[in-house]
Amino acid sequence: MRQNARKNIIYSIVLLTAIMLVYSWRNRDKTETAVTEDSAPVAGKMTLSGKTMGTTYNITYLDEENRDLQASIDSLLGVFNQSLSTYIPDSELSRFNLNDTLDFDLPYLLPILETSKKIYGNTNGAFDPTVGSLVNVWGFGPGGPELKDSVDIRNLLATVGFSKIEFDQRQLRKKVPGVYLDFSAIAKGYGSDVIADFLKNRGIGNHLVEIGGELVANGVNEKGELWKVGVNRPVESANASDLISIIALQDRAMATSGNYRNFYMRDSVRISHTINPATGYPVDHTLLSATVLADNCMTADAYATAMMVMGKDEAIILDEKLEEIEVFLIYDDGMGGFKTFASENLKPFLSFPQ
Repeated sequence: MRQNARKNIIYSIVLLTAIMLVYSWRNRDKTETAVTEDSAPVAGKMTLSGKTMGTTYNITYLDEENRDLQASIDSLLGVFNQSLSTYIPDSELSRFNLNDTLDFDLPYLLPILETSKKIYGNTNGAFDPTVGSLVNVWGFGPGGPELKDSVDIRNLLATVGFSKIEFDQRQLRKKVPGVYLDFSAIAKGYGSDVIADFLKNRGIGNHLVEIGGELVANGVNEKGELWKVGVNRPVESANASDLISIIALQDRAMATSGNYRNFYMRDSVRISHTINPATGYPVDHTLLSATVLADNCMTADAYATAMMVMGKDEAIILDEKLEEIEVFLIYDDGMGGFKTFASENLKPFLSFPQ
């Protein structure tokens, strides 16, 4: 199967004729991916697009019945946001952030808490959704892009740490007042999983789901080939054709995190949106972009964020430690250019446009 997958990649790249879509995470991760496919209409191929979570979604699926499922998908995403959004004042997450406990009403908070706890442990705290209070004061939350004055980072760090919350099957509780949860670094990936599961449950096995650049691919495209996506070069001016790599996805999810676009300047200092939960300050290292593949996009999304906190060397160590992920890293070579690192298991599915 691996050999056939390699052949699919080679043939697909030769036939590659257009880059159709470039998706970006508007408010946070601005690292871009591009879905590569032909533009000619195909019977049974459905393409949907819309807005959610402050960004866009794009969904392609193959369905002999030509069902238009957009209304159902929009409704499902609406319920999802009502659970996990920090921008909706009466969402479950917003209500928890204002109070000390929350009884679960919707089915989304418990799974994201369980996954977050696991990845928090696997990354020694580099992925930590309790970093929300720091995200807000650095200007990357609902309040807008500007560091607030008179901020005491040390005091805020007292509210950060996954051990400062606890949960069971029915309830979420704060162990320390002031804890603020923010799942922005994992929610878009989780939302992509939710939509992919929705399609599977309706008998649609061949689909590509993308929300804000986080993707889930299952089955094959209309040519019977693996779905292929591109990763853009980590530069502010990158456009749809400025790809550094193309990745073929064989029933995998993919998420990319990067720091080179979502930032602001303060006193001639570049403030990145990735906050280190251990220090309370934005990260400053050579890793420009982390792309992670996993069985589900919630996992891929969280690890991509963690790697942007950890930096290149620790990200590579984590990749070698974990069998559940493959990674593609882009980092500064110190001479004005880029270098890349790819997991061994990913290399057969990876190509570099000329």
